Amino acid sequence: MASDDRTYRLGDLQLEIMKVLWRLGSATVVDVHEQLVGEPLAYTTVATMLRKMEDRRLVAHDAPSGDGQGRRFVYRPLVSERDVTRGMAGDLVERLFEGSLASTVSHLLEERDVSAAELAEVERLIREHKRGRAKRR
Repeated sequence: MASDDRTYRLGDLQLEIMKVLWRLGSATVVDVHEQLVGEPLAYTTVATMLRKMEDRRLVAHDAPSGDGQGRRFVYRPLVSERDVTRGMAGDLVERLFEGSLASTVSHLLEERDVSAAELAEVERLIREHKRGRAKRR
């Protein structure tokens, strides 16, 4: 899969399709259509979106399978979940919080119900990150 510094801006449906492909590795339109949750979508909507995503080089298709049921393209992701997450999260921090991680975290802590377990996990991650930074110096 490609790994670069591009910022991927995916719509909700595109992101859901990518999650299906990341989970399955590769899938036909039928597979993706069946795996999508939420509001039911037409098969043609999913097929059209996959073609548009291919134009953006987010996915690619392999040759049609010879399953005797017509042409079935098998789609696979060209970008990793990590690259998309990093790009979208980074874009959010830059656009909404002027690049401030502290402002981002403060906003999330104020606006969301954060369980004690989640807060403990965040604290653990911060301690772990601090230790990692200290070792690099």
